[in-house]
Amino acid sequence: MATMKLGSKPEIFVLEDLTWRCTTELESDVVVEVGEMSFYLHKFPLLSRSGVLQRMISEYQPPVDGVGGGMCTLQLDDIPGGAKAFELAAKFCYDVKIELNALNVVCLRCAAEYLRMTDDYAEGNLITQAESFLADVLANWKDSIKALETCEGVLPTAEDLHLVSRCITALASKACASDAAAPLLARNASVAAADKDALWNGIRTGDTASSAAASAMDWWYEDVSFLSLPMFKRLIQAMEAKGMRAESIAGAIMFYAGRFLPGLKRNTSFSNALASYGADGGGGGGMSSRNVTPRAASVSAPSEGDQRYFLEEIVALLPTKKGVASTRFLLGMLRTAMLLHASPLCRENLERRIGAQLEDASLDDLLVPNLGYHVETLYDIDCVQRILDYFMSSTDGIGTGYTSPALAEDGGGAGAGSLGVPQGGTPSTALSPITMVAKLMDGYLAEVAPDTNLKLPKFQALAAVVPDYARPVDDGIYRAIDIYLKSHPWLSESEREQLCRLMNCQKLSLEACTHAAQNERLPLRVVVQVLFFEQLRLRTSIAGWFFVSENAAGGDGARPHPGGAIVPKGAAAAAVAASAQAEVDSDAEDDAPPEGKETITDVKERVSELEKECKSMKQEIRRLGKPPRRPWGLLTRKCGFGAKVQQAQPAMSGK
Repeated sequence: MATMKLGSKPEIFVLEDLTWRCTTELESDVVVEVGEMSFYLHKFPLLSRSGVLQRMISEYQPPVDGVGGGMCTLQLDDIPGGAKAFELAAKFCYDVKIELNALNVVCLRCAAEYLRMTDDYAEGNLITQAESFLADVLANWKDSIKALETCEGVLPTAEDLHLVSRCITALASKACASDAAAPLLARNASVAAADKDALWNGIRTGDTASSAAASAMDWWYEDVSFLSLPMFKRLIQAMEAKGMRAESIAGAIMFYAGRFLPGLKRNTSFSNALASYGADGGGGGGMSSRNVTPRAASVSAPSEGDQRYFLEEIVALLPTKKGVASTRFLLGMLRTAMLLHASPLCRENLERRIGAQLEDASLDDLLVPNLGYHVETLYDIDCVQRILDYFMSSTDGIGTGYTSPALAEDGGGAGAGSLGVPQGGTPSTALSPITMVAKLMDGYLAEVAPDTNLKLPKFQALAAVVPDYARPVDDGIYRAIDIYLKSHPWLSESEREQLCRLMNCQKLSLEACTHAAQNERLPLRVVVQVLFFEQLRLRTSIAGWFFVSENAAGGDGARPHPGGAIVPKGAAAAAVAASAQAEVDSDAEDDAPPEGKETITDVKERVSELEKECKSMKQEIRRLGKPPRRPWGLLTRKCGFGAKVQQAQPAMSGK
C-alpha cells in the first residue's frame, strides 16, 4: 500500500480519556470539540493553515457568565471524517509527523476541504498534499479499492469533490484494460498448450496456461465484492460504458451475489443461511437497504427486506446477453426470489432468462420447491411450465439455435425424416437444444410424477409443450407415464388412454417395448399398439436382411427382392450400402455372405423370443377374462405371425 509522510516534528499530542492535549510549554487557548472528543490546541498554528478556523476564532464571542475560563471553544461536529480526520489535520497544522495512506487520504482530503486548508493560507497546504498523494493512490488497483470503500463515510463531500467518480473511473479503466487483453492471453495459452502437449515425466503441462488465462479474467471479482451495492452498481455501469465484455461483467455480478445471498446454494435454506451469519433473525441491525454490503453481512445479518432489495437490483444489473450468466445461477436466483417474495417483474425476468437457455439446465436445479401461499404440489410445476413456454417461444432459429423440421426442409439440403432428424440417422446440430430440453423435461416429469397431488391435466399440459419430433426416442416420456400411472392407480381407463397418447409407440426402444408389453398398468389398446409396431418393425428388418442377402449372393445390386419387400432405413439401409460397396471391392465379396448368415441367425432368435412373448401375453389376457380371439387374430394377420413367419423360417435356414 502506498504511503506518504508529512511533517518533521515528533509526536506532541497525548490522549487522555476523550481529550487530546498538546504537550508544549505554552498553555492551550482554544478548544475544538468534535463529537465527544475535545482537542486542546493553540490559535496560531490553526490560524496559519485553516480559513474556517481563522474565521471562527475571529468571530468567537465568550459567554457573558464567564463559563469556560475565557478559552475559545469551537464546535466542529459536522466535519467530514469526524475526530480522526481532525486529529490528522491538527497534527499537520503543528507540522507533526503523519502518514497518509489509501485508508485515510479520502477522509483527510474532505476534512481539508471543509477547513479550507488551501495554498492561500500556506504554501503546500493540506489540500495540495492530499491531492498529490491521491494521484499515486489511484494509480494502484488495491489502493483505489480501499479509497473507494472509505468514500462511504464521507459520501456527500466525496461526491462534491468527485472523489467517488475518480476512484470508479480508475478502477474501471484498469479492469477493462485487463479484460481486453484476456482473449489474447487465452489464445496464447491455447497455443502454448498445444506446443507443450508433450508429456514431461508423465505429466501434461498444457493445463497450467489455460488456468492462468482464466485467472487473468476474474482476478478483480473478489476485490469489488466488498463494495456496497450503490458503489458496485456504479462501478459495473462504468465498466459497461468502457466496453467491458458481458461475460466478465456477469461473472463479477455472480461472484458478488454469491457472497451476499446465502440462499443461492442448493442445499441452504434462508433460515440456515441467517444462522450461519451468527444472527438471531432480527431486523438487520438498522442497516439501510440501499447501503447493504457483504462485509456488513458478516457482522449482522441483513433483514429479509434488505435481501429482497439486493436481489432485485442484482437481477436488473445482469447483462441481457444470452448465456453470460449460468443457468444454475439464474435458477438459484429464482429460488431465492421465491423465498424472499420478490416482485413479479423480477421473477418474470429470471424465468425469461432461464427459458432462453433452458438446454443448459440440470434436472436437480430445475426442481424448484413450491413456496406459494396455496401449496398443492411439492414442486412448482407452474414455474417450470412458464420457463418451458419461454423456451419454445424463443426457438426461432436465432435465440436458442433451434430450427423446426419445416424450416430445415425449406432451407435446402437433406430432407428431414419423420422425427425431425435428417435422413441418415444423425440428429441435426440445429435441433440439439430442443432435443436436450425434451430429455430434460422427460426426466423432470419422472421426478414430479410420484406426487399424488399432481393433477392429470397439469401433467399432460407440461408434457405436451415439447413437440413429438423433439424426442428421437420416447423411452423417457414412457418412464414418466408409467411412474404417474403407478402413483395414481385411481385413474379411469379413458384417462389412462388419454395419458398414453403423450408417447409415440413407434419410437420406443426394444427394452421399452418389452417392458410395455408386460405392463399391467397400461391400457390394453396401448399394449396391442406396442406389439403391433414392434412386430411390424421386425418384419421390415427381416425383409431388409433378405434383400441384402440376395444382393450379396447374386451380385446384382439393383435387383429387388422377389417378394417385393421394402428396405427399411437405418441399420438395414446401412447394410445395403455396405453390400453395394462390397460388390465394388473384389476383396470384400467373399466376406459378405458369412456376415449375412450370422445376422439372419440373430434375427431368427429374436423372432422366436418375440413369439414366446406374444403367447405369454395371450395367456395373460385370457386369464384377465378379456376374449382375445378376434383382436389377436387381426394382430397376427397384420403382423404375419401365422403362416408367413413359418414360411420365412425355412427360407432363412435355406440361406
